[in-house]
Amino acid sequence: MRHVVPYREWSPSIHYAQYQRLLPGKLVRRRLYDYELLYVRQGEAATTIDDVRHVWKAGQLVYLPAGLYHQNEVVSSPSAELLGIHFDYFSELEVSSDEDMVVNEQQQVAEKFCIEPMNETFPPLSEQLIYTPPHGCVQLMEQLVDEFTARPPGYELVCKALMLNILSQLQRTRSTLHERAAESVHGQRILSLMKQMEAAPAEAWPSQRVAESLRMTEDHAAKLFKQVAGQPPGEYLRALRHREARRLLRETELSVEAVGAAIGCPDIHYFSRQFSKQEGLSPSMYRKLSRVV
Repeated sequence: MRHVVPYREWSPSIHYAQYQRLLPGKLVRRRLYDYELLYVRQGEAATTIDDVRHVWKAGQLVYLPAGLYHQNEVVSSPSAELLGIHFDYFSELEVSSDEDMVVNEQQQVAEKFCIEPMNETFPPLSEQLIYTPPHGCVQLMEQLVDEFTARPPGYELVCKALMLNILSQLQRTRSTLHERAAESVHGQRILSLMKQMEAAPAEAWPSQRVAESLRMTEDHAAKLFKQVAGQPPGEYLRALRHREARRLLRETELSVEAVGAAIGCPDIHYFSRQFSKQEGLSPSMYRKLSRVV
């Protein structure tokens, strides 16, 4: 269902937000009462809708609206790492367990299907299946998962604010910077460089190296890089390193010092200061809270 609703009336509620690492294979065919964003952090996945199989790779997400039959699948081996967010737009669905989000075909309740808003400025997000969110949007999704997992006081309000920002950024990415960049030689080089930086965040990426990789002057390289990535090279690298540090703290038993070294900050005191400045928590406290379910 869709209704024309002003943005100011949006009040999203988060029902589920989590990282998942799944083995290759097909999942159960299903429908949802709410909406889901399913982002591929590593690997490759696919979803089949009306017998058409759509593949989405690392850096892409699929937007699954309420009531749509679909079957998701992990394609890559040995696994794929996904980020999933279930939500509605108007805090209309009461959720106490996963079963409240997935339609039981024997006992479906039509009135529970959530409403998708329309707006004069943008068409509904469901008119496009696969999105390539900008890096800033990915960071917001990761923050939302962290907030929803830790559940500190007031987390519902923070999650709502993050979700509104995520949705607005997705609305603006129908013709994404990445897609436009891929149409030019310089854009393709920048996208390739961004992947190299993401694969090796611990390496030094001074402006001279960035410029040489793109075969242009430092000023021109910085300008074009920001147009594609949404951030200058230095800020983009800092964001990559912070994201990787959070992942290592959540998912590994590496010492704080080893985590810092893995992202190019071997000085534990400098790493701890920088992490705390970005996150508002020390690395050890972040690790502790991220493991509280």
